[in-house]
Amino acid sequence: MTPRRPTGDELVEMLAALANPLRLRIVAQLAVVGRDYVSHLAREIGISRPLLHMHLQRLEAAGLIVGSLELSEDGKAMKFFEVADFDLHLSAATLAEAVATLTPPDSDKGPSHKERS
Repeated sequence: MTPRRPTGDELVEMLAALANPLRLRIVAQLAVVGRDYVSHLAREIGISRPLLHMHLQRLEAAGLIVGSLELSEDGKAMKFFEVADFDLHLSAATLAEAVATLTPPDSDKGPSHKERS
């Protein structure tokens, strides 16, 4: 089944999440290995687990990765992540389609928090 096209708001969130080089490396690593747990992924990427968690949360919120909690054989809880089923094709037509579904900004408050981050 083909993944559905993201709405304008979802596209903005996805592109914002992918605009960070570390998050790109995380998605690329998961695309290569299929799935990985947090401690191992942090070692492979070369960053701390707390920093990795922050980036994983942003990628998961954008729908680019999915996480699942599993128990190891010794009963230890381990969080695994893998790339979500997404397919982004950017063209002028898809951007125009996405813009039609954007939530209008509140003109009194300026750009939303999501647009600034």
